[in-house]
Amino acid sequence: MIITSTPLRISFFGGGTDYPVWYRQYGGSVLSTAINKCCYITCRALPPFFEYHSRISYSKVENVNKNETIQHPSVRACLQYLEIEDGVEIHHVADLPARTGLGTSSAFTVGLLLGLHALKNQMRDKRTLAAEAIHVEQELLREAVGSQDQVSAAYGGFNRINFHPDGSVEVNRIITPPERLEELERHLALYFTGFSRTASEIAQEQLRVTPHKKQELETMLQLVDEAEAILADSGRSLDEFGRLLHEGWQLKRSLTQKITTANIDEIYQAGLSAGALGGKLLGAGGGGFMLFYVPPERRAALRERLKNLLCVPFSFSNRGSHIVVYEPEEVYDRLLAYERSVVYADHS
Repeated sequence: MIITSTPLRISFFGGGTDYPVWYRQYGGSVLSTAINKCCYITCRALPPFFEYHSRISYSKVENVNKNETIQHPSVRACLQYLEIEDGVEIHHVADLPARTGLGTSSAFTVGLLLGLHALKNQMRDKRTLAAEAIHVEQELLREAVGSQDQVSAAYGGFNRINFHPDGSVEVNRIITPPERLEELERHLALYFTGFSRTASEIAQEQLRVTPHKKQELETMLQLVDEAEAILADSGRSLDEFGRLLHEGWQLKRSLTQKITTANIDEIYQAGLSAGALGGKLLGAGGGGFMLFYVPPERRAALRERLKNLLCVPFSFSNRGSHIVVYEPEEVYDRLLAYERSVVYADHS
């Protein structure tokens, strides 16, 4: 049995990183951190004594006779990519809901690939693991997603991630005293808006308008530089970081009308009126989690103002996707799988 733990992430600033067409031509950067909220995947070779060939359990349960008939796209694609035809049992649970802007979909793919490699007694370094997850989502599944979520999930930590036109990815850990990151944590509040959506649907619209938004994306890239400079200089007030978040959100929401909604705008304005200096909707847009930068002395006022929303406590995490349990099980003769199919066919 293999169990993997893969962190979700918060993205603060990014320029062009959501759009492969853009960063493959101009490059892109993102400032993001892994958090202590994770998705967990259990996988094992399924003993050949069940009526079905493979069992996949997530928000629904699939019992299938062939791996290629699995409905979950990421599971089916990962098994195809690793050429796994034997029966498997895969279970997925998470600390937070999917489709909420925290990179849950890519964290799932990264964690599943890590677990399946371990099932084959193979190891993968962080760079290779991220690259394989990007390949599965962008090339095999043809999803309209960028690459930052996969990299954040594989590496963990608080990083600046640079995407170069030649296809290379550079991950640089933010260099700043631990107490400064702890101070930043105390200024951040995460609220679930209650509106979930599929990132790829919104990303399709963003891909359509991207060629007309070069100036905005270049400005968003400059915000990554400025935010990194603020964190690196202990002499600067972190409130500058909060105000920069506000500037970045105004830019992002201008990219397409699908990024925000009237309800999201109302929540954001309520946060500002309660004392937040800035914030943003996480992920592609349309719903999910709203992040606020709020002075600690105004945190209670913000909580009262948004009492109809769920406030989710979190902290930064340095752990990337990793193996929690590695306990290889008995390997059965492949002929048993055939015998099983014959026995159950006779009993049907």
